[in-house]
Amino acid sequence: MSVSSVAVQTVTGTIVDAIENAVSNVPASRQRAVQQPGPAARKLARKAARRAAALSGTLALPPGALGMVTVIPDLIAIWRLQAQMVADIAGLHGRDLQLTRTHMVYCLFRHAATQLARDVVVRTGQRLVFRQLSAGAMRSVLAGVGLNVTQRIAGTAASRWVPLVGVAAVAGYAYFDTMQVAKTAIGLLGTPVFDEPT
Repeated sequence: MSVSSVAVQTVTGTIVDAIENAVSNVPASRQRAVQQPGPAARKLARKAARRAAALSGTLALPPGALGMVTVIPDLIAIWRLQAQMVADIAGLHGRDLQLTRTHMVYCLFRHAATQLARDVVVRTGQRLVFRQLSAGAMRSVLAGVGLNVTQRIAGTAASRWVPLVGVAAVAGYAYFDTMQVAKTAIGLLGTPVFDEPT
């Protein structure tokens, strides 16, 4: 096994642990059900995306090697912010008590890992049915997500070496990523075909 593949496995393992930690508990919603949750959820999403962009942009300020040290703390902070946003969107839809860890992983990573959708969701007609994943199955799904995230980090690592351009790129991606998570959550939680895990 080459040194680079060992390094990738180590980074991927660290990222999987970070993801597991970030989604180990579904946060309590800070929002109550409203008559029209769609507009309220989109407003909440834009606010969370701005916060994510500011957070990532700030953590990307240190240049070079020091900037690389902030990558995993940045990801963890963004995932926690996004998890709270998903819980709040569920609260706006009156579905916060139905929200599970499996739903959370789906919302946070569906847009980044297409295999994830096939691993946790079964479509029966117009219904989405979530499989309740065992700890081992969840770890396996997260390993795939972790590898995907590791590859994305490697692809964008150069942006941390270019001071101002890197900050703008990292902040822009955090905004985009958070809006994608919100889109998935709104689509999932705002539809009557949403089903509890089986």
